[in-house]
Amino acid sequence: MTYLDSALLNLAEALCRKFQILTGRTNVWLAVQLTNLSVIVYFVWAMLFFVRNGLIGRIVLGVFFSGLLYLLAQTVFKDSIELHEANAYRRVAKGLRNPRRVRDAILRISFLTLCVLLSFPVAFAYSLLRLHIAVLTYSLVVLTTVVLYLLACDPLPPCPAKLTAWFRKPAAAELQPAEVPAEP
Repeated sequence: MTYLDSALLNLAEALCRKFQILTGRTNVWLAVQLTNLSVIVYFVWAMLFFVRNGLIGRIVLGVFFSGLLYLLAQTVFKDSIELHEANAYRRVAKGLRNPRRVRDAILRISFLTLCVLLSFPVAFAYSLLRLHIAVLTYSLVVLTTVVLYLLACDPLPPCPAKLTAWFRKPAAAELQPAEVPAEP
């Protein structure tokens, strides 16, 4: 599984670098956006349970998710993307690799194993039993796995986005005055 993790990490880094060249956005930006998406999926999941539970269940869920939202505001949402990107750029400029490549390897492998092992039971639970909650739960595991791989990648140095330049090129051509033919 270590070899698979290493291969997936190298693939993720190559894809992140292509994404950065195209959009000018780093893997850190992409990881934060996917984290935001997973938080939204998590709260949708909670709302599904909230609607189906009785009064006591609703109170317990309300207190739990209020506490969770508070903790997210104190941890995940506290620092800006720019701060994390600046730290990554500084580390890359010094020639250092991302410490998460080694430090989070066991966590990445655990989530990767969960993704593989849960895929068949989730497909079974959804197709035969129509348990939609299984798909939501599995999507959170997959999103967390992808975020772990994205956070272990090293970004390229800051560069202009090719897509932005490509979109601006036709607009710049429209703004230039048309050539007037010279009179004889």
